[in-house]
Amino acid sequence: MEQYAIKGGNPLVGEVEIGGAKNAALGILAAAIMTDDTCMVENIPDVRDTNVMLQAIESIGASVNRKDRHTCEISGRNIVDHTIDNDYIKKIRASYYLLGALLGKYKKARVSLPGGCNIGLRPIDQHIKGFKALGATVRIEHGMIVAEADSLKGAHIYLDVVSVGATINIMLAAVMAEGTTIIENAAKEPHVVDVANFLNTMGGSIKGAGTDVIRIKGVPRLHGTNYMIIPDQIEAGTFMFAAALTKGDVTVKNVIPKHLESISAKLSELGCQVEESDDAVRVVATRQLNHTHVKTLPYPGFPTDMQPQITVALGLSKGTSIVTESIFENRFKYVDELTRMGANIKVEGNTAIIDGVARYTGASISAPDLRAGAALVIAALAAEGVTVIDDINFIQRGYEDFHLKLQSLGGIIEIVDSEKELQKFRLKTG
Repeated sequence: MEQYAIKGGNPLVGEVEIGGAKNAALGILAAAIMTDDTCMVENIPDVRDTNVMLQAIESIGASVNRKDRHTCEISGRNIVDHTIDNDYIKKIRASYYLLGALLGKYKKARVSLPGGCNIGLRPIDQHIKGFKALGATVRIEHGMIVAEADSLKGAHIYLDVVSVGATINIMLAAVMAEGTTIIENAAKEPHVVDVANFLNTMGGSIKGAGTDVIRIKGVPRLHGTNYMIIPDQIEAGTFMFAAALTKGDVTVKNVIPKHLESISAKLSELGCQVEESDDAVRVVATRQLNHTHVKTLPYPGFPTDMQPQITVALGLSKGTSIVTESIFENRFKYVDELTRMGANIKVEGNTAIIDGVARYTGASISAPDLRAGAALVIAALAAEGVTVIDDINFIQRGYEDFHLKLQSLGGIIEIVDSEKELQKFRLKTG
């Protein structure tokens, strides 16, 4: 079983290249099967979730041609099956995008109920509501979501809660429906905009992505395209907080600074120096962090996927901070692990009250999910001594070459898969 072995205490210094946005890539790869032409998709992050999605679309007959590690040619011309029931697809949350894509193109789809990280209830009722409004029948049987329609017709859909997944899935289903679909209370996240832009380059007619009202005028068919996925704001934010925690100086390159504004603003409040340029953001931290309060909100608010990273940073700040999680109700499971490292955090419902401590110390801990796992890694890089992190497969779902990028910044981190390798690491870093 692979683990991260980490020796803390080194400030992270240097430049790091940010990869493509995982959450955008998953929607875009699903959308790419909606044409019989070939789509060339670039800047795909080479992480487990995207590789599982590519395997899934290949399993139903789509052609997937990996040009290189981050570029893929995809064609849906030879799709023969509309059922995706593989064990691996159950492990990723975004498997549900294949429902919208297959329903939109073929008017039928059967997809395993999704998995992903256990960070709280993430119902798909808004997805189902959208599909039904477009004219589909939807049922759940034998662990599968089954959606079918004779035809799909545009509809006016008001989402009861802001949902990125439902917004993207309804766009996929509606892009080739007859007439106009209006999604109100739509999610505004950058990856929603990226999927809409991709569909538009395929001949779709989607307006308003990035606002809370999206208008989709159905088109009879989509065509091939070449497209580059946007940079990953959460990967960028994780490295920005790694700089803050380790009192480092890190420049994240290949980013869209506007997507990082809520993260940059909080880092400034914490006392970091944040410098933006056209496609890079530099974070410099020279002293103990200030306390602050933060509440996670849909974009452009502070991202729920950055909540563990800021909590870990506030654990080393002076004074008392409060973090309120308003998106997912089960997202503080990592606090028990952080407490093993010396943090002083009390969780009450969806709120964490954090009394800053002077230091973290190394411990044996486990990653409970993707983002919390990454946050524990950066806590370990700031800690005194050696930390061993189990269940790193969660982290590898969404971060490409995470340990290699941290090594390039001066972090002492290795993947070990035996007690012997761990002892060697301890002796070497002693």
